[in-house]
Amino acid sequence: MERKAKIERRTKETDIILELNMDGEGNSDIKTTIPFVDHVLESFTCHGKFNLYIKASGDTYVESHHLVEDIGICLGKAISECLEEKKGINRFGYVTIPMDEAEVSVSLDIGGRAFLSYRVEMEYEVLEGGLETSIIEDFFQALVSNSFINLHITKNCGIASHHIIEAVFKAFGMALRQASRITGDVSIPSTKGLI
Repeated sequence: MERKAKIERRTKETDIILELNMDGEGNSDIKTTIPFVDHVLESFTCHGKFNLYIKASGDTYVESHHLVEDIGICLGKAISECLEEKKGINRFGYVTIPMDEAEVSVSLDIGGRAFLSYRVEMEYEVLEGGLETSIIEDFFQALVSNSFINLHITKNCGIASHHIIEAVFKAFGMALRQASRITGDVSIPSTKGLI
């Protein structure tokens, strides 16, 4: 049975429809009005082998923060809904990947406790479509707060913000795929018997 979720969020600042299939093929249809956000979410989807549909708009004429953070909220809720049972999943995921001069490590635990460790230093820049590099941490904070994932993201090295951020999203997709993979064991992966 495919693990799917559809989340809709409408506020005075944003309007978002997001559909996630955790057992997809890496297909995406993402339109957020911020080209670089579309790009990194497509990378997350491709390397995580999820299917992801997003149609999102917001008050980006003010700044990109509201829209990017709200997309993080919606993706976090979708992940939580898809993994509600948590039976038979791997639970833990870890990956280190390079992207040109950048190298990023991501480890995570689908253990029911929301925590973000974001050790990713980079220059403050405004990238394509008005995305501020400082907002990436807010995206992941919103995501973990709504998915109840313990997520550690570390930049091992790197200079170009584009490469660092893209590596973060690719690594997150790969680690989440590893952690959410069905192992064939029907038990809940916890000594408590509950996550």
